[in-house]
Amino acid sequence: MTEENKPGQGLPGDKFVRPGIDDRPDLNKALTPEQKAAVERLAMQPSDTKNIEGSSTEANVATAQASAANLATAVASVDAAAPDLNSAFNDMRDPMVSADGHRPTKAEIVRLGVGFTLSAVACAISWVALSSLILPELLDQIDPSSRDAMIGSLNAVGSVVALLANVIFGTFSDLTRSRFGRRTPWIIAGGVVTGLCALLLGATHSHAVIMVAWCGMQLGYNVMLAPFVATMSDRVPDKVRGTVSGFYGAGIACGQTLGSLVGAQVIKAAGLSTGFMMAAIIFGCIGLVTVVVWPREKSSRDLPREPFSAKMLLMSFRPPRNAPDFYYALFGRTMMMAGYNMIVMYQLYIVKYYTLADSGLKEQALADEAANIIAIMATITLVVSLIAALIAGPLTDKIGMRKVPVAIASCLYAVGVLMPWLIPSAMGMYLFAAIAGFGYGVYNAIDQALNVSVLPNPDEAGKDLGILNLANTLCTVLGSLLGSIVVVISGQNYMWIFPVAIVLVLVAAFLIMRIKNVK
Repeated sequence: MTEENKPGQGLPGDKFVRPGIDDRPDLNKALTPEQKAAVERLAMQPSDTKNIEGSSTEANVATAQASAANLATAVASVDAAAPDLNSAFNDMRDPMVSADGHRPTKAEIVRLGVGFTLSAVACAISWVALSSLILPELLDQIDPSSRDAMIGSLNAVGSVVALLANVIFGTFSDLTRSRFGRRTPWIIAGGVVTGLCALLLGATHSHAVIMVAWCGMQLGYNVMLAPFVATMSDRVPDKVRGTVSGFYGAGIACGQTLGSLVGAQVIKAAGLSTGFMMAAIIFGCIGLVTVVVWPREKSSRDLPREPFSAKMLLMSFRPPRNAPDFYYALFGRTMMMAGYNMIVMYQLYIVKYYTLADSGLKEQALADEAANIIAIMATITLVVSLIAALIAGPLTDKIGMRKVPVAIASCLYAVGVLMPWLIPSAMGMYLFAAIAGFGYGVYNAIDQALNVSVLPNPDEAGKDLGILNLANTLCTVLGSLLGSIVVVISGQNYMWIFPVAIVLVLVAAFLIMRIKNVK
């Protein structure tokens, strides 16, 4: 064979080059040392990465994160969320390492789970007892003719305060640099403010002062809530986030049902002033108790931050861009919780003036009987939602799914809401408590893990989770407005709350299923 006819040279005088074969570059010359190190790291088995120590690990993680940052820039031009640069599933770091770079021990994970669960139970008991039973009963005693309008006004104005506080203080916690960390100071301060306003709320019968105190409670509660939820993104590793979220959801479900029990007992026996005092003590102490139970948060003084300026502050409030999954999760939760709140906010009036409408009972006997029914409902809901939440969180970690279980839970809740609409009696309410309670327990167990999964930028977790938590605020506004409109238009016929709530919950399931990048 002549020199001219060697493979890849073609015919004599021909300069044909085989694409991808003869023109393939020498990778040893084409790649930089950093890129070669990144390629070698990608070839490692997951078990190998656990043995890398010290600066070598940090250098390799930095290299992989830089590559992921380039990928994030590329995908920003398409309609998809940028990848979580700190996720173990993107940079192949051990999934038991949290986003702040710490590998928590089993004991620390248990303490984080206990802290989340304890806070969820305590806050839910106080908030549900106060907002859905004690405060409505107080307004019913002050002026029955204006109770529905006042409930709607309180929830609408208070929700605007909560909406602003959630985003503002979530962002402030991202920017906080202190030896106590980013989240701890806000969690403690928010609890104290909420407790003081609960005391004021129980000390007046003036509609104006009630409005001020309620808005103060919404402010303080969201000052505490926004950094509290961001802690799950900061400190809980990917591998166990579903389980911790499950216990957190179980705490919410348990606390909300216990809140109905406690509120019913307060109305029936203890007296309204006792209920306000209880809420003040719990809210005033829970922030401090939670941060003591958790492993101590690391100092944030050395965390990088752009120099503080008005422009930097305004830009930090900018909602995420090119992240459709984030907004599907936001509006899906808004619809679900709006349907939930339409029932919860009016449950006392539903039982008194819909379920027991033909009972012929006088006012005090009617209130006592309504409290008994609500207490039984709360007991049923407590059992089924606790079972659902404790099963759902670990199960979704095992199967690696978030989206589909959340959508199914929403549909199950809608089936529960259908029961009292079809069966206008105490039995219908008990069926609602059982079916909707189970669906809501599953929903609460998984939803927070789903929210963390759609975050586009972990460095802004406080702000973005604050925006997602706007669902809690928007749903209160939407639920209270729709509830008030339905009740007023129907001439205080509470039956029509149920079909409207069903529509909202089914819309929520549809929006959740539109999420693409989460199973």
